[in-house]
Amino acid sequence: MDCRRVVVVGYHAAELLDIACVTTPLVMANAWGARPPYQPCLATPGGRPVTCGSGLTVQAQETLERLTGPLDTLLVSGGIGHEEAAADPGLVAHVRRLARVSRRVASVCTGAGVLAAAGLLDGRQATTHWQWADAFAALHPEVSVDPKPIFVRDGQVATAVGVTSALDLTLAFIEEDNGPEVAREVARNLVTYLQRPGNQAQMSMFTAAPPPGDGLVRRVVDHITRDLADDLSAATLAGRAGVSERHLSRLFVRHLGMTPGRYVRRARTEAAAQLLVTTGLPTAAIAARCGFGNAETLRQAFTEIYGVSPSHYRATQSAATRPAPADPASP
Repeated sequence: MDCRRVVVVGYHAAELLDIACVTTPLVMANAWGARPPYQPCLATPGGRPVTCGSGLTVQAQETLERLTGPLDTLLVSGGIGHEEAAADPGLVAHVRRLARVSRRVASVCTGAGVLAAAGLLDGRQATTHWQWADAFAALHPEVSVDPKPIFVRDGQVATAVGVTSALDLTLAFIEEDNGPEVAREVARNLVTYLQRPGNQAQMSMFTAAPPPGDGLVRRVVDHITRDLADDLSAATLAGRAGVSERHLSRLFVRHLGMTPGRYVRRARTEAAAQLLVTTGLPTAAIAARCGFGNAETLRQAFTEIYGVSPSHYRATQSAATRPAPADPASP
């Protein structure tokens, strides 16, 4: 192909960011030497404009029913209109048809529901937005749903959890197609990370859920997050709360889905991740500040949760190692 045809499938009440976080980086990659160049377009049923969930109307460039291959990438956007889209037999049939002539197939957010309805996720690992993950898994037992990573790739099919994770997935595609330097230049001009690892958790434990409804659990959580270097053993936490270790564990599992020990380990690891990318502190100093006994204990916890070592995470994500954003006035 003399160009990489990338088709983003939209529909009524699609999410505008799910579309723009794909098309914008691809157009930018062309300016930085992507070869062959990308040719992104928005395809909709009937070629009609779509009013996104935000209320803005976007003009389609292609009519879904008339599209033919070959395509480089077929990507289905998510949005609050995803259930209606997945229930539209015509839309689903054309997505299935176009997937057969595409090198790569992907979805963003709840667009995974359309891929699943087309049978394109059967027997595969996939992800979707954390708010919809449980319902999606129940609706599609044939799909192995993992709600934790920001994107999942299984063969030629990729699924991203939604909104800005579409940017991470698109940068990964650009790097795969053109090498790391083109992806780096695109990221610099977007003033964003080069690429968050796909297995990075889509939600931080500090923001994923509202404060625990139980007052005792909330007080213990507040104590944990105030001083991660303190003695946060289950016995100490239970003593501060005035309850038995067993009772405290039951409360944590009921309200937070994990034991106090597990919560402390995750809190310390997430705090360490922040220090790795925002400071130049040695790993041993970060381990001490976050309550790990030594750098090796931090490494073990970090690898378990993030899937990479602290040094690798810092090398790929640190503001200190990423190039400064480009001057927007520069060519």
